[in-house]
Amino acid sequence: MTKTADKTAEITENAEVPTEATDQFRAVAEKGVEQSKEALSKLATGAEATQKALESSFETAKTASNELSLKTIAALRANAEASFAHLEALVAVKSPSEFIELQTDFLRKQVEKTVEQSKEFQAAATKAAEDVSKPIKDVYEKAMKDLKVA
Repeated sequence: MTKTADKTAEITENAEVPTEATDQFRAVAEKGVEQSKEALSKLATGAEATQKALESSFETAKTASNELSLKTIAALRANAEASFAHLEALVAVKSPSEFIELQTDFLRKQVEKTVEQSKEFQAAATKAAEDVSKPIKDVYEKAMKDLKVA
């Protein structure tokens, strides 16, 4: 019987070692699960923020595009009206010198108007680009800040 008692004691001692290992494994696994949940939560939050930023950017792009389209139409209308007015003035010309004077004056005004319109379009396009990129830029900067903190 001594052999049996010795074997039983040995089995009991060896049984405690796997229990400790199992407890350690469980602790590591639980920690891993918690870290995974936290990472998933951060990822979901980041994805939601990015989605909102993209939606905001698309709305802003739509609005900016409409504004630029309206500016373009207004510029085209103004140029067409000026051209028709110039054509009417040319019809009433009585001398070649008057024709040259009208033509020169018209071209000078058109060049000035074109430069002014170009500046307006450039300012509007620059503002639109800044407005469209701002939500994405903000989300990116926040994500980088959060990564540095973590």
